[in-house]
Amino acid sequence: MLVIVTENVPHRLRGFLSRLLLEIRAGVYVGDFSVKVRDEVWEVVRKEVDEGNAVIAWSTNNEAGYAFDTCGKNRRIPVSVDGYPLISFLPEAE
Repeated sequence: MLVIVTENVPHRLRGFLSRLLLEIRAGVYVGDFSVKVRDEVWEVVRKEVDEGNAVIAWSTNNEAGYAFDTCGKNRRIPVSVDGYPLISFLPEAE
């Protein structure tokens, strides 16, 4: 299982994602692809995100059962605590 959530991304990126994945809600895309295809899709997202941001989550064989990555301007950053994936918040800009 693969989930990509986008915020404030260009229409061309939303169009690209909607051709490959099912958009179940505005900016929320789901699908099921191989690791190679997932990585290629994520590379496109990273290049095209512009001023927006995106997060990708996929099922995997680890303690949590999933893994994720983020890109773009976002206060949330992924961190690993004892091998368990968590989110850390950056301080708000003044």
